[in-house]
Amino acid sequence: MSNQEQDIRLNILNSLLTTPHRRLAEVANQHGEMLISDPLFYGHLAVWYQSNGAVRDHKEVFIAHLLVSELPEHREAGFVLLQSLPPYQVSRVVTFMKGQLGKMPRSARTAVMRYLRYREADPERFDRAAVRARKAMKHLYASLHIKPSERADKVLFKDAPPEGSLPATVKALARAEKPLDQARIIVENKLPYTIAVGAVRKITPTVLVALINAMSPQEVINNLKSLKFRGAMEHADVKALIDQKLESAKTDKRVSAYKAKVAGEAAGLSADQTARLAEVTEVQVKSLGTIRRSTALFVDKSSSMQEAIEIGKRISALISGICEDQLFVYSFDTMPYEIRATGDDLASWEQAFKHVKSSGATSIGAPLEAMRRRGQIAEQILLVTDEGENTRPFFGQTYERYAQELGVRPEVMILRVGRCSNQIERDLQALNAPVETVTFNGDYYSLPNLVPMLTRPGRLDLLMEIMDVPLPQRAEFEKKAA
Repeated sequence: MSNQEQDIRLNILNSLLTTPHRRLAEVANQHGEMLISDPLFYGHLAVWYQSNGAVRDHKEVFIAHLLVSELPEHREAGFVLLQSLPPYQVSRVVTFMKGQLGKMPRSARTAVMRYLRYREADPERFDRAAVRARKAMKHLYASLHIKPSERADKVLFKDAPPEGSLPATVKALARAEKPLDQARIIVENKLPYTIAVGAVRKITPTVLVALINAMSPQEVINNLKSLKFRGAMEHADVKALIDQKLESAKTDKRVSAYKAKVAGEAAGLSADQTARLAEVTEVQVKSLGTIRRSTALFVDKSSSMQEAIEIGKRISALISGICEDQLFVYSFDTMPYEIRATGDDLASWEQAFKHVKSSGATSIGAPLEAMRRRGQIAEQILLVTDEGENTRPFFGQTYERYAQELGVRPEVMILRVGRCSNQIERDLQALNAPVETVTFNGDYYSLPNLVPMLTRPGRLDLLMEIMDVPLPQRAEFEKKAA
């Protein structure tokens, strides 16, 4: 495999650490380049990422590229993967294909038509999709010139839903004036929070209880700020119900590992609820995998590296609870500072990093030199830095001495932050040391994507795991759906 092919593979893996937030064009070029240069790997990576990835936007770009691929097996995999998306994501995939890729093959239109017909055949499924994502559903029919069924037409376009249907129930909710009647309608029909809130003019505690009961743990987390605004935290019974949902979020596979903490910070919750959300994050992160190699994390705290400190703090919390072997954490400028936390939860690591401030020059070799002198053996090293080293001991020289004296050549992953150089990467390549780079330009939602890179014995194992994932076939999907 050529260096160019290696670079392309690493680029696409690196891009998974970005969170475009509906700016799908930012990663489109890398996806397209990988599809052309290594279509076999791209197909398996696309399928692997649907189950293991944390960034929703990438999942959509993967499916879009599969649907426009020249390979029949790619198009079949894209067809199957599209069927599991919620309507708003299918709508975004279509918009991306038409707007960014400039393609909407007949097979892709067929995949969307199958998606819509499958839901039309099940009125309850269709109604729930129509209530949750009315605009997206209408967009799919209209933009692809797909004729809706008679019932779908009444629900979406004529605003005349059949009596007893879910859309008709939402209309009845809007007309209901008594809180008990509103609550009954919400509970009996499990109305989505965002829809019910829009239909009910006045949100009472009775209605709040009904809404929260109908919500999934992730929906509660997503709407914490809205719930607080509507007075949910001011009523003991309502707050207790929210706390129950947060407890359930710890083991709910649909809950995003980092979203709980970020949502809590945005909502400005009480100390006890903030602690509950931190626990949710901690438990969810621990379910991502186990790191079985001794690991060192070096966090650059030199001038202008405040972002690296924040990222390093969160990575420490992310991986400390899943390290089966030793974890060594150092911050550094021209001096190494070993950081130890009293626990492996997020709060403990935030406390441990409390007094780490950005200042000084940079010696990336300093923490490795400290580990050499202390006999601390690491099989892999994660550097959070801009690679701008200007003071001895230099990392490359120290690495060679560390390897000789301790009998180990640790794999080095550089998480580039800020305005980066490639100084350390070049120094390690000159020593034939194993080094890979990841550029972080997203946000903290994407950090869990590091875990698969650290939990395998090596990057080759991760690539082999990806290649072992089978591409789904349309015939098998249709057989199961029949």
